[in-house]
Amino acid sequence: METKEKTEQREYWLRGPIPGLAPLLQPIGHALLQAREEVTVLMDGFPPELCWGRPAGVASPGFHLQHLAGVLDRLFTYARGEALSGRQLEYLAGEGRPESETNPIPELVGRFQRQVDRALEQLAATPESGLSQPRGVGRAQIPSTVGGLLFHAAEHIQRHTGQLMVTVKVLLDQYSGNPCDKSGV
Repeated sequence: METKEKTEQREYWLRGPIPGLAPLLQPIGHALLQAREEVTVLMDGFPPELCWGRPAGVASPGFHLQHLAGVLDRLFTYARGEALSGRQLEYLAGEGRPESETNPIPELVGRFQRQVDRALEQLAATPESGLSQPRGVGRAQIPSTVGGLLFHAAEHIQRHTGQLMVTVKVLLDQYSGNPCDKSGV
């Protein structure tokens, strides 16, 4: 028999169903929980002075952390059939800019964690029968569906989590004075 500790070392999609989520929404929940766990571990102890570093001109860790919370909020808003609020538009316009002079990492990671929690609550309240309901995206009301928006949110979060991982690795290698591995492996 496998121990709880061994199960918790697996990726979320291999840990079993998430209580309260419909079967078709499980992959979305798993992707969000996986990203939350990876971001939390990755950013623990990350030097705050590197938060806004942009090696080779790529997006900074600070941007990715802001964007993870913001885009999840926006896409789930559209999935509810709502327009973005002024606060959400203001947040979008500020993504990529430092918010304060203090260590922003705990606040940015915490914001993302809380947004994942809100997203999971919304997923739990989303009936599978409503996934094909049409939804409009943005001011142009580009056609999508509830399911399309929720799936895209999960995919988009995973993409930015991967980009964040690479950027953090490069910044830490530069910071420590170690050249990045050029072996190609």
